[in-house]
Amino acid sequence: MTSFGVFVDLGGIDGLLHITDISWGRINHPEEVLKLDDRIQVVILDYDDLKKRISLGLKQLTSHPWDNLTADIEEGTHVAGKVVSVADYGAFIEIKPGVEGLVHVSEMSWSSHLRNPSEYLKVGDEVNALVLSLDRSEHKMSLGIKQLTQDPWIDIESKYSLGSKHSGIVKNLTSYGLFLELEEGIDGLVHVSDLSWNKKIKHPSEFTKKGDKLDVIVLEVDKDNRRLSLGHKQLEENPWETFETIFSIGSIHEGTVMSVNDKGATIQLQYGVEAFAPSRHIKKADNKTMADDETLEFEVIEFSKDAKRIIVSHTNIWKGAERATKEADNSSKDKARKTTAKVVKKTNQSSEKSTFGELDALTALRAQFEKQEKGVAKDKADKAEAIKVEAAATKAKEEAAAEKKEKAPKADTAATASTLKSLSGVGPAMEKRMNALGVNSVDDLKALSEDKIASMTAEDAKISADQWNKWIEESNSL
Repeated sequence: MTSFGVFVDLGGIDGLLHITDISWGRINHPEEVLKLDDRIQVVILDYDDLKKRISLGLKQLTSHPWDNLTADIEEGTHVAGKVVSVADYGAFIEIKPGVEGLVHVSEMSWSSHLRNPSEYLKVGDEVNALVLSLDRSEHKMSLGIKQLTQDPWIDIESKYSLGSKHSGIVKNLTSYGLFLELEEGIDGLVHVSDLSWNKKIKHPSEFTKKGDKLDVIVLEVDKDNRRLSLGHKQLEENPWETFETIFSIGSIHEGTVMSVNDKGATIQLQYGVEAFAPSRHIKKADNKTMADDETLEFEVIEFSKDAKRIIVSHTNIWKGAERATKEADNSSKDKARKTTAKVVKKTNQSSEKSTFGELDALTALRAQFEKQEKGVAKDKADKAEAIKVEAAATKAKEEAAAEKKEKAPKADTAATASTLKSLSGVGPAMEKRMNALGVNSVDDLKALSEDKIASMTAEDAKISADQWNKWIEESNSL
């Protein structure tokens, strides 16, 4: 007796009874049916005179079980049997000796996560099944186990309505999200973007792992395509509505450097919010680049609620301090120039009064000279003196006019000393964006109307109306 069959003594000649010819049913070893020294009847199936080999058969003494399969077994019939073999594609169920049906892996469970039949069935299991198809001539029968229970997707919309909250088990992780099993046969996808409001998750493994329990809310139900969209972050209110007021453009916050690469640095701000600082905005005052875990101050230079993006700058912090110092120096110089201008104006006014007084005296003197006719010599001398006085007065007027003309451009220079860069949060990049919208000076900014601001906000949504109004208010105080 061997694993592949038994040798039978036919009276001096041995014949091989192969294991597949012992029984119509499936057996794993001949000893399940036969034992040594048993006397049995067999049928000679083949004889090889050259090799002196005889092939024997035992099951051939009885009719094939499929020929005796009762008529009551048909499609839709409930049957019971024992698992006799498990393969990668399914399991074979023995309904009666010699009659087997195949349960394909896809017909075992409504769950889409069943990949290997051995996860569901094992040899020797007693199971119930439904006959899906039957071919008596080909001796083939297809069975289904999941059909014994109702398809859970039939009432999916009532059980898992939009906005309803549920808990499930993480079954699979992919680069774009994770699959959550809510119950057998009901799986849903949680996209990676629906895991967290605050953190930028590149792969679900950063957030959870297989086998974890996760609470979710139903976002979308597609009954026809058997798809369920779920969200985890939606269990909480969108904090970006509040962040919009906290992280306004130009506001300064303390942040911790999480990582640095060629493109810039990822910064963690308060409330666990992540921001990004471009490479040109991560240099410190000592011209060194920031390092991981370093805590610094950052200025918000861009905020997008829809894209959930915050762009910050550390460089603007110390450059802004330098700019403030420079502006303070310029302010002191402007103040000194204004004081000097006042003194000059006062002097000019005094000069003008003196000049007008001299002209009145000249007029009176001329009248007196006309009435007097006391001699030619004295008259000429008086006229010469009058001409001298008039020349002096004319010179004084010209000097006063020249000084007044010189003062005018200085005043203009002082008035325009304040530029767009002097405003909070306005650097070279922001100034270019303001110029592109037609705002080239502080005077242009002051002249903006509400309609104009609305138009510019529509053209460049990254600069909000509140920011424009803040800059206008700041410019009015310069």
